Amino acid sequence: MTIHDGPPGEASDKCSVGANRALAELGLDLLGASQAQATALVPEIDENNLPDALPDQGIGAEAALRLLSGSVLAGAARLSHPGYFAHMDPPTEAVTWIAAMWQAATNQNQLHPDVGPQTRALERRLIEWLSPYFGMSGGHLVPGSTVANLTALWAAREARGIKRVAASTQSHLSVRKASDLLGLEYLPMPVDARHRLQLDRHPLPPDTALVATAGTVATGAVDAFERHGAAWLHVDAAWGGPLRLSDRYAAQLEGIASADSVGFSAHKWCFQPKGSAVLLFKDNAEAEAPLTYGGGYLAVPNVGLLGSAPASALPFVASLLAWGRGGLSARIDHTMAQGQVLSEAVASDPALELWGKPETGVVVWRSRAHAAEAIRPLLTDAWMSLTRLDGATWFRCVPANPAVSGEHVYDAVLDALKHLDRRSGQ
Repeated sequence: MTIHDGPPGEASDKCSVGANRALAELGLDLLGASQAQATALVPEIDENNLPDALPDQGIGAEAALRLLSGSVLAGAARLSHPGYFAHMDPPTEAVTWIAAMWQAATNQNQLHPDVGPQTRALERRLIEWLSPYFGMSGGHLVPGSTVANLTALWAAREARGIKRVAASTQSHLSVRKASDLLGLEYLPMPVDARHRLQLDRHPLPPDTALVATAGTVATGAVDAFERHGAAWLHVDAAWGGPLRLSDRYAAQLEGIASADSVGFSAHKWCFQPKGSAVLLFKDNAEAEAPLTYGGGYLAVPNVGLLGSAPASALPFVASLLAWGRGGLSARIDHTMAQGQVLSEAVASDPALELWGKPETGVVVWRSRAHAAEAIRPLLTDAWMSLTRLDGATWFRCVPANPAVSGEHVYDAVLDALKHLDRRSGQ
C-alpha cells in the first residue's frame, strides 16, 4: 500500500485511513527490528542524522520514521528483557500501545465533553474502580506523581489552611518543589536506619501537611501512615501504591485509608505509558471544590492543575479490562517474587552485601570487593541502576519488569565478579 504524504485535505478519509494503516504496520516493523538490535542501557540520539535547522520541505512520513528508528528505537533500553532490573520504568504491552494510538489518532481533549464524551466517562469509571482499594471517595488522573503531590498539597492549603509541609529527608524532590510553588514552609524530617520517617512524640503544628512515602525512590522504604497531629496526611505512593491491588502484598500498605489523599504512578507498577498517574482524595468534594474553575468557553468545570488533557484513562482501562485485577496482581506479585529471589541470593553470598530487606521489591546491594561502577560495564544482558547512600555507591534493582529474572541478574553479576577477580589476580 502506498503511504500518502501529501498536504492535509488532499486525500479522502478512506485513503487517509489506509495510509495510517500502512504507517502503523511500518512502525511496528521498525519497532520489532530495532528492539532485536537494542543493546544500550542509556541510549543517545544520533543528532548527526538530523538537519541543523528546521527544514522547509519535509521528507515524508515513511522516511521520517525510518530516520528516527535507527537512533530512538534501536538505542532504547530493553525494558522487557529478563535481565532488565534497573529503574521504575516498566515495559508496556500491546493493548496499551493500541489504546494510546487511538487517543493520539482521535486527539480527544478531556476538557471538552463534546470532543471526548466517552473517554471522560472512562476516567470516572476508572476512579470508581480504584478508589475503594485505598479507602478514598474519588479523584482524577494526572500526568505523574509530581503533579499528584502538587495538587494534593494545593488542596490541603485551600481546604484546611495548611502553611507548612513536613516530609522525610528521603521523600521525593517533588514534595519540596510543591512546597516552594505553593509558598509553604518545608520541614525535612529525619529517617531511621531503614529510611523510614522518624518523628518524635511531639505532634506537628496543626497547620501542617504531612507527606508519607510508600516506596522511596532509593530503597523502596514505606513510612508509617500516622498523622502526628497534622491537618492533612498525604501519601506519595508513586511506586508502592499499586501493591494495594495485589493478592499477596496489599497488607504492605495497611492503614493507607487513614490518609486524606493518595497519589500513585500508573506508568510505574501498573505498566502504563508515561504520563499516567492517579490522585485520590478521602473527601473528594472537599478537596476538589477549591481546585475547580469555570469559564464561558467551558461546558464543564475545569478541575485540577491541567487544562487540556489527553484521554490517559483509555490505555489504563483497556489494560485492566484485558487483565482484570487478578492479571495486574499477577504481574506485580511476580516482580516482587523476583526481588525476593535476588535479595536472598545476595544475602547468602559472603562476597556481596544487602543494604536491607526489601519492603516494596527494591533491592539495594553491592559487592564487598569491587565497586559497582566497575561491575556494571561488564554485565552481559543484565541492567541495574546505581544509587548513592551515605557516601557509597550501591546497586539499585527495581522490579518493574514482569519478565525479569532475579536468578538471571545474579548469575550475570557472578560472571562479572569472576572477570574482575581474574583481572586483579585474586
